Amino acid sequence: MEPRSVLDIDLRALTDRVFHPSPAAWEDEVLYFLLVDRFSDGREDGYLDNAGSPATGGTPLLRTADHGNAVATEESAAAWRAAGGGWVGGTLAGLRTKLGYLRRLGVTAVWISPILRQVPGAGTYHGYGTYDFLAVDPHFGTGEDLRDLVAEAHRLGIRVVLDIVLNHAGDVFAYEPDVVPLWSGQPYPIRGLRGDGVWPSELQRPGTFTGKGRIVDWDRFPEYVEGDFDELKDIHLGSGDSDGYRPSPALIALTRAYQYWIAYADLDGFRVDTVKHMDQGAARYFASAVHEFAQSIGKERFYLIAEITGDRAFAVRTLQSTGMDAALGLADVQDRLEWTVKGARDPAEYFTLFRNSLQVGVDSHTWFRDRVVTGYDDHDQVRKGPSKARFAADDLGRRLAVAALALNATTLGIPCVYYGSEQLFDGRGGNDRYIREAMFGGSFGPFRSRGRHAFDETHPVYVELAKILALRRRIPALRRGRQYLREISGNGVEFGLPRLLGDGVPGALRSVVPWSRIFADHEVVLAVNTDPFEARTAWVTVDDGLHAEGSTLTCRYSTDAGAAAGGVGGTVPVEARNGKAVLLTVPAAGFVMYEAAG
Repeated sequence: MEPRSVLDIDLRALTDRVFHPSPAAWEDEVLYFLLVDRFSDGREDGYLDNAGSPATGGTPLLRTADHGNAVATEESAAAWRAAGGGWVGGTLAGLRTKLGYLRRLGVTAVWISPILRQVPGAGTYHGYGTYDFLAVDPHFGTGEDLRDLVAEAHRLGIRVVLDIVLNHAGDVFAYEPDVVPLWSGQPYPIRGLRGDGVWPSELQRPGTFTGKGRIVDWDRFPEYVEGDFDELKDIHLGSGDSDGYRPSPALIALTRAYQYWIAYADLDGFRVDTVKHMDQGAARYFASAVHEFAQSIGKERFYLIAEITGDRAFAVRTLQSTGMDAALGLADVQDRLEWTVKGARDPAEYFTLFRNSLQVGVDSHTWFRDRVVTGYDDHDQVRKGPSKARFAADDLGRRLAVAALALNATTLGIPCVYYGSEQLFDGRGGNDRYIREAMFGGSFGPFRSRGRHAFDETHPVYVELAKILALRRRIPALRRGRQYLREISGNGVEFGLPRLLGDGVPGALRSVVPWSRIFADHEVVLAVNTDPFEARTAWVTVDDGLHAEGSTLTCRYSTDAGAAAGGVGGTVPVEARNGKAVLLTVPAAGFVMYEAAG
């Protein structure tokens, strides 16, 4: 029977067992984010199961000829678009059948969207409109399905990070009169809770919700802390400054509820939604209580990933103040990563995010390696406004997809792959629904299709990313090393950082963009080519003290593995140029990796 109050939870009974341990270092992990409703319904045909054997089902594999099969007429196109605005049918049980697909890709931690019970009748398939924090939503399955998913993931060497919400609940009450007022700093009258209320029962007490109306200015304090996210209702979490914060009964109850889910399902971490919109004292209380509880059951590094929007300094201060472990994105990581690869930004804009750490009160830039989750596609894309689309929405993005995934996987931070990027999903359409295609097809499949799944382990992008992640797993420098954007030269005499000389349009920078990762005196040299059409050759600076003139570096990866010059296994000599340098050729829209033999 599901608990109705946090007083019904017997944590002592739930914790009388051995739990899955935390990783030694979270920077060793590779995250994969998915919306449960949009990932798998378990009915696909012809995919490889968790053991690597062909599986049977009713939904065939998507082929190029199937693209657009849902939009042949305006009537069918309207039905496809409408389907994307509501529940499509992905489940926890379906996800469990695809863990082998993720493991073979190189994923070591799956971050799943919120799965707790949503307001009945609401279209919040994304999971951020919770009304019962003690039960799994029936659309996704049951609590047992969650527990089975985590157990199977652990068996396969994959950890599970659950997306959670503290800041707000779903649309659980109406204002009086029945309109959503705008934030004014003062509470508005409310009619009372809808339906059978909100759970746990502790959230039904007066004062649980701030009741101050909808946020209009997302950067004005205290509006962005006290206001509602449109129809999602802001929860009063407490009061006071961070050091003397007094948690509200609602925050205490929610913390207990999430401790319950850790113990019940053996979870490995939480991604905490909208931390910017919470009092920092509330975030600190939650982080302390969760960390202590997790450590008490043997999870020494239960990870809390905080969604923190804003600049780098604000994100760093928030992490240090709250005690959460990592920030999701950091000062436009997604934007700078995407447009660096597409040749529309100076590469230094991306790489500088992980340097000059003294400017943000951190004494080593290696601090960033396990404190930032990096990526480029995501399911919100607030940064793009009305132009939301995935990286591969145009020809330039499709050509450069492997380079983007490689840059994300081999630079500082904990890399996160957004589901479907490894299948080149395009997400064209302009708003949230179109970047949330259903991997399993159903009524809202990718590439404007229906009834076709995309779990294709022969897809060229999947294949290349799996190779890159295997090298990341093997080479410590790619996970833990220091990082340096390297100078380049066309003539071997004049060197400088690659930089944007054009007008900032996509493709304006067509150049080799190289960087190094150095760990324990071992250097790995990596480079992408932002030119989507032509191979580029450049002298690339390497560490002067780690390489002798006349020594060689060996190619460990190239998007053109059999290239006559610089292909996998090929070597390049180290020459005395700009200290030391090597001459690298990077295939069009490609990526290469070199290291010293040994």
